Parts: sequence; structure tokens; C-alpha cells
Amino acid sequence: MSEETNQQSAVPEATSAAAEVKKAPASLRFVLGEKLGMTQVFDDKGNLHAVSVVKAGPCKIVRVRTQEKDGYAAVALGFGDVKESRLNKPDTGNFKELGITPVKHIKECRIADVKGFEAGQIIDLDAVFKPGDYVDVQGKIKGRGFAGAMKRHGFSGQPASHGASDRERAPGGLASRRSLGKVLSGQRMAGHYGFTTTTVSKIEVAKVDAANNLIFLKGSVPGAKGTIVSVLETSKPRKRITTAQVQKLSASKAANIKASAAAKKK
Repeated sequence: MSEETNQQSAVPEATSAAAEVKKAPASLRFVLGEKLGMTQVFDDKGNLHAVSVVKAGPCKIVRVRTQEKDGYAAVALGFGDVKESRLNKPDTGNFKELGITPVKHIKECRIADVKGFEAGQIIDLDAVFKPGDYVDVQGKIKGRGFAGAMKRHGFSGQPASHGASDRERAPGGLASRRSLGKVLSGQRMAGHYGFTTTTVSKIEVAKVDAANNLIFLKGSVPGAKGTIVSVLETSKPRKRITTAQVQKLSASKAANIKASAAAKKK
């Protein structure tokens, strides 16, 4: 009898623990995540796609900014755990005041209405993004250090002939005329390349694995493995791939396959 009583008492505790996890409204279409790398996935029609895998979560709301108190409306998301011993005193006090566990990365996203949002809520990845949605991904690209003009700006270089042995990767003339006597600001030359924040727009969501907090994005996203990226709803007018687009893509792919088969026969 005592074992049955213990099992019955454990059920309400588990139910209450699950009820404590509050989910944020699905209107916030923004998550933070870590780029894990690239892989390949098949769609429903058997087509193979190269995708970038982002571990987007669990993301929690750290702070809610209001127009009355802060002058603007925004939601601050947190991602990744961090030891309290690694925080400074102001951050430790802020997390204790909010009553949430410390997070390593925090980023704000401005929204029109913060009604229904509160600190401690968890972002439900499956409710925020669906396969076929378009998103913008922002992150820091790989750092290359000091790079030449060809690598930094994509110059084609100069002819490797007529005795020009040291001009193959030279940038060429810098337009420093006699009347000017200097190089104008903004001239494309050698210098520091990489480790700048950039955004790739309108990437299609291929798959969402909410159980493991993974989102699969078609194509490449900024940064190396382990880079923290922001995934948010695209700013472009079209937010989701349409049926007409899918049919058009399928027709064009079939035409390409037919043309390549005809070329091989020849």
C-alpha cells in the first residue's frame, strides 16, 4: 500500500512541474540558436536538399520592454546556460530579481505589442516556425584576418604573362592622381576581412524538430560551427512558399532532367 501511495503522490508533482513551464505566445517569430553545421535531408517528394542545422532552443524570455517604462516595446530572449560564478554582480542581481536561471546569450527583438509576454516563458519552436516558412538569419561571418584585395573584394587579378611575375594578385591602380595626391577613403584595398555581422534573407525552413530544438534551413547561414545566430521571420513581403512556387520549381526541374537526358543520348 505504501508503494502505491508514493506512486500516486508522485503523479501530481510531475504534473505540476510540467504546468510550471509557460510557453510564450506564437506571435513572437524570433529565436536564438547555435549553428551546428550542414547536412542533407530528403523532402516528401524524394528531392535532396543541403541544409544548415541550427539548435534553436530552448529559448526563454529574459525581459519584456514596454513603451511606458523603456520608451519602446521589445522582448529580450536568452539562450544557453551559464554558471552563476561566471557572471558579474549586476547580471547576477538582474537574474535573481527576475527569478530565472542565468543565460549566456541575450538579444532583443522589437515587437508592436508585448501583451501576454512575461519573463520566464519558453519559446515553442514548433508553434513559431513551420516547414515552408521564409526566415532571415543574422550572425557573424568567419574571420579571415588580414586579406588581400582578391580574397576580400573578389578581384580577378591581373594577367600572369609578359613578365608580370609579381602582379598576378595585385589590386591594380588606386586612382591616386597627380592633382589629388592621395587615395580616397573607401577605396577597395587589402585589409581586415570577416567577423562582421551579416544577414541572409529569405531562407526556407526545410524541417523543424521541436523535440530536439533543431531547425533545418535550406542553404548556408552566416558563421562557423558554434556561432550564435538569430532566426526571425523574413522582412520580405512573401513570408511563406506557395503551392504555385512548388509547382513551378517541380516543372523546371523536370525540364532540366529531360534536357540533360536528351543531351546524353546525343
